[in-house]
Amino acid sequence: MVFGGLQKLTLLDFPGRVACTVFTKGCNFRCPFCHNAPLVVSCTDSPDLTHEEILAFLKKRQGILDGVCITGGEPLLHPQTEDFMKKVKELGYAIKLDTNGSRPEMLKRLVEQNLVDKVAMDIKNSKAKYAATAGVENLDLSPIVESVDFLLGGSVDYEFRTTVTKDFHSAQDFEEIGLWIQGAKAYFLQGFVDSGNLINPDITGVDSDIIHEYLAVVRKYVSNAEIRGIE
Repeated sequence: MVFGGLQKLTLLDFPGRVACTVFTKGCNFRCPFCHNAPLVVSCTDSPDLTHEEILAFLKKRQGILDGVCITGGEPLLHPQTEDFMKKVKELGYAIKLDTNGSRPEMLKRLVEQNLVDKVAMDIKNSKAKYAATAGVENLDLSPIVESVDFLLGGSVDYEFRTTVTKDFHSAQDFEEIGLWIQGAKAYFLQGFVDSGNLINPDITGVDSDIIHEYLAVVRKYVSNAEIRGIE
């Protein structure tokens, strides 16, 4: 497993849990607004933290933490993710998985084995603009659609989320996204924040009034839609 970082405490990433977040290296997308660019474009096979170091940390935090968020990068690119999750579960932790949805077969297998308690899946954009927003020319959208359909089926707790930018998103896109994920359990529009580690440093966010306009569009189809990261 190739890990690029560990956030030892978070009260936000896993709602209802006192958790930590582990970051995997490597991603098959190149979203221009990605705030974890070093984990994506500067990835090497050499981990900053080893599998053993993270498990040792979790053993020490038993009884203090009760959740582990696994994010990236894209965690489902790593075949070892399944084994890592089993070991985390054996320590008594709940697991939240962040994914771009490009590996539906692995996502389903992990859920079927009860290794995941919650999934947060990115919806990059409307289908027509997905490839450009994900930074992948000729992207095959069918795995993304399969993952969305699986989560909508309710086999596991989940949320969808979209990072909103001025450069890639419009009201029409959110009309199409709303229709796509109609009836979803939870959907969040996330305000874009320049972390200083972007793939494209020229990306910009939207004003509060615009993101609230997009929220109103989405709520026609997803009643439990909210905004994160912007007032």
